[in-house]
Formats: sequence, C-alpha cells, structure tokens
Amino acid sequence: MPFVHRDGDGKILAVYEDQLEGTEEVAANDPALAAFIQKNIPAAAQNDEWAQSDLALSRVMEDLVDILIEKKVINFSDFPKGAQEKLLSRRGFRKEFSYVENLFGDDEDGFDDGEGLF
Repeated sequence: MPFVHRDGDGKILAVYEDQLEGTEEVAANDPALAAFIQKNIPAAAQNDEWAQSDLALSRVMEDLVDILIEKKVINFSDFPKGAQEKLLSRRGFRKEFSYVENLFGDDEDGFDDGEGLF
C-alpha cells in the first residue's frame, strides 16, 4: 500500500512506498491518490494509446531497418555498436516470442517469424 503526506487541508503533497513519520497509508485505488498521480506524473495520466503507438512504431522502425539492410541501402555494420547490440537483442526477443507464439497457435497478426537478416 502507498503512504501519503498531506497538508493541513488534507491535500496529498507526496507519495511514498514506505511509511515515514507524518505519512498515512491509503488504498492503491484511492481517488485522491489517483488525482495526485495524474496531476504530477503526466505520462500516468495519459491513456495507453501513446504507449501502444510507440510500440507499434518501434516495430515499424525495426522492419524498416530490415528492409534497408535487405536492399543493401545500409549495412548492419553502419550502425554504432550500441545500436547493433539493441537490434540484435530485439531480434532475439522477437525470435523467442515467435517460438512461444507458434507453440500455441497460428500467427494471426501477420508478423514475420522473427527469422531474419542478422
């Protein structure tokens, strides 16, 4: 449960994971806590659409990199070492996910099997 520090009017000023002197425990679904989080952490106030959009766009970017490499527009070695590591790591995750997904059914989303250019 979260712990909050309130002002004299009962308004939440801070939220803590652990109980500190002058804090009180509140339910995780407390409306005042939710309002505090939405006001002070804008990303938490946004619905999941931005996160889903970012995930979809990152997939598009991965596919774009694959296409550019396949068409020999760029070479994998053209990317900085850090980017190469991220691309290889991501490729590995996609391959593992594809393997697990194939165990439980067909790929209905139209994604490739994770095999690829690397």
